[in-house]
Amino acid sequence: MDAKVLKALGEPKRFQLLQLMSARGYCVGALALRSGLSESAVSQHLRVLREAGLVLGVKRGYYTHYRLDKEALEQVISELQQLLNTQCRPCSGPFYGCPESERLQCKSYVPPEKRGKEN
Repeated sequence: MDAKVLKALGEPKRFQLLQLMSARGYCVGALALRSGLSESAVSQHLRVLREAGLVLGVKRGYYTHYRLDKEALEQVISELQQLLNTQCRPCSGPFYGCPESERLQCKSYVPPEKRGKEN
C-alpha cells in the first residue's frame, strides 16, 4: 500500500469528505457546504485524495464532480485484511519466526528451559 493512501486516510477531514462522496459525487462547493470547510481547503484535500487514487473527478459542464473510487478503497481494505489474517509466528521455534540473535534480545522471549514454569 502506498504511503500516500495512508496519509490521505489518516486525516479526519479527508475521511469526512470520503464519507460524503461514498453515496454520490459532489462538486467542491457542495462538499464545502456539507463539510463546513472552505472551498480552498476542500480543493487541497481533494488533491491529496486524487493523488492517493481514492477519488475520481468527472467533468460536468463547468464543474468537476468528485466521487469515491470504491474499487481503490476495496484494494486498501483487501491489503489491510491480509495483515489481519496473517498468522503470528512465535519466536520460540528454530525453523520459523525471528533469527536466534534477535530472539535472544526480545523482551517477550522465554528460553526453552523456563517455558511452562511459573515465574
